[in-house]
Amino acid sequence: MKCIDFDKEFQRYMTVWLKEHKGEYKNYDEVEERMPEIYEGWLETPLDWLGNKCPGAYFEQFDNARMLVRHMEDYIKQRIAVPDMLMNRITDLGRDSEQPLFDLLCKETAGIEAKMSAITMLRELGSELPVDMYIGWVRNTGDGEDELAENALESLDSLGEIPVEKMRAALADATPGGKESFCSLLCHYEDPDETVFGILMDLLNAHPERCAVLADYLGKLGNEKALDRLKALAASEETGYLDYIELRSAIEMLGGDCPEREFDANDPDYDALRGME
Repeated sequence: MKCIDFDKEFQRYMTVWLKEHKGEYKNYDEVEERMPEIYEGWLETPLDWLGNKCPGAYFEQFDNARMLVRHMEDYIKQRIAVPDMLMNRITDLGRDSEQPLFDLLCKETAGIEAKMSAITMLRELGSELPVDMYIGWVRNTGDGEDELAENALESLDSLGEIPVEKMRAALADATPGGKESFCSLLCHYEDPDETVFGILMDLLNAHPERCAVLADYLGKLGNEKALDRLKALAASEETGYLDYIELRSAIEMLGGDCPEREFDANDPDYDALRGME
């Protein structure tokens, strides 16, 4: 199936449209305001070169999910923008698209763009098929698959409690980045054996430069045992203004009182924020 460049075709349509409506608008900003309306009109316009079909409904004639996923790959390989209408059709086919998209993730020769698109569509489908693969990517965060891991983490988050136990099991041999990523989700759930708490405290001690985000996770986790360490960091002269603000928020979340600090223009973050007031 030919990869039609719908973006280019719309640009051609707009060139003709602007000539036909010349004089109706004072400037291009007014045209920009109407762009969504113009685009929707184009999507609903039957076109000869599409066999008298509308661009918006073109892919609805196809119901073979595997073929459509391959077609998406062809678009990416040919460096033509994948039409939203194609991706919408793939997700509209629901569970029929789940296995072909998962197979694309497993395909060694598939590029990053194809895999990122597959992850996004599988997330829209609420698919649990890739959970183990996602956990593997996140577990190795920092080892070259960060972009995939970030998207995978978003999908794990969208599944709620379903992957929680598997994420807990993966903590032991995860990279430091993987541990932090898992904890960013696990901090929202009960931590019966304090494993997540212990890992977050270890990360905080090893990477104080990450204190702002780690303090946020500890605050959400709700374990008051973190208070002494968080207060010590908040009181430290080495802690800058922005980190102090996040530490204070976490301390207050845990029911504690944050040590008072005064900041001046010598702190670049404080000085920059004061300049914005």
